[in-house]
Amino acid sequence: GREEKQLEASVDALLNQVADLKSSLGSFICKLENEYDRLTWPSVLDSFALLSGQLNTLNKVLKHEKTPLLRNQVIIPLVLSPDRDEELTRQTEGRVPVFSHEVVPDHLRTKPDPEVEEQEKQLTTDAARIGTDAAQKQIQTLNKMCSNLLEKISKEERESESGGLRQNKQTFNPTDTNALVAAVAFGKGLSNWRPPGSSGPGQPGQPGAGALLAGASGMQQVQMTGAPSQQQGPLLSGVQMAQTGQPGKMPSGIKTNIKSASMHPYQR
Repeated sequence: GREEKQLEASVDALLNQVADLKSSLGSFICKLENEYDRLTWPSVLDSFALLSGQLNTLNKVLKHEKTPLLRNQVIIPLVLSPDRDEELTRQTEGRVPVFSHEVVPDHLRTKPDPEVEEQEKQLTTDAARIGTDAAQKQIQTLNKMCSNLLEKISKEERESESGGLRQNKQTFNPTDTNALVAAVAFGKGLSNWRPPGSSGPGQPGQPGAGALLAGASGMQQVQMTGAPSQQQGPLLSGVQMAQTGQPGKMPSGIKTNIKSASMHPYQR
């Protein structure tokens, strides 16, 4: 009568809440799988906040005074069949196609496995033995360890990023390299200007070394002796020795200008 209607209404309310929670979970998983490259942390926090609110609402429905204690309700399977059940498949969205002996223990179980239940009891007992001060110290120690671990991970990430930037940084300028190669191989960009006195005496527009030395005070041109005049040709015509007027002293300087037989490759 009345209790059955109240149970049915409570189950319907729970189904609606679970359906909303399932839809939110599906949307969040889809977002993580398809939009991970442009997903922002505030958006993730919004999804977590939505899921948290729906879980709180579900707990409120379970704890409501009009909701009967579901733990006191017993579900007994009436029919078990290895054949496919289309209605069951539709209601479970294809997750449970048959209602057989293999799936009944998993889907109708209301308590965990005995081993898991024993472990939970042991953990609960151990937690109850720890005092408040000891628990607080353990929490602080754990938080410190987590903070140190996060700091090390962040440091490794920063060093990895900086190392990658150093490896990818270009250490040369292609434009300068091409300019140097063109200058060495073809003389491109080089100037034909020469300082005064560096060219031979026979070139027009530039005074020869003899003219520069002839105007110097106290200097006189001395021709090299001891060699036949036939061998002094154009190569030795520019060799000039200068010395001071004082006898008995070695020449203070020798200026040599040998005229090359071929033109310099950069004088184009």
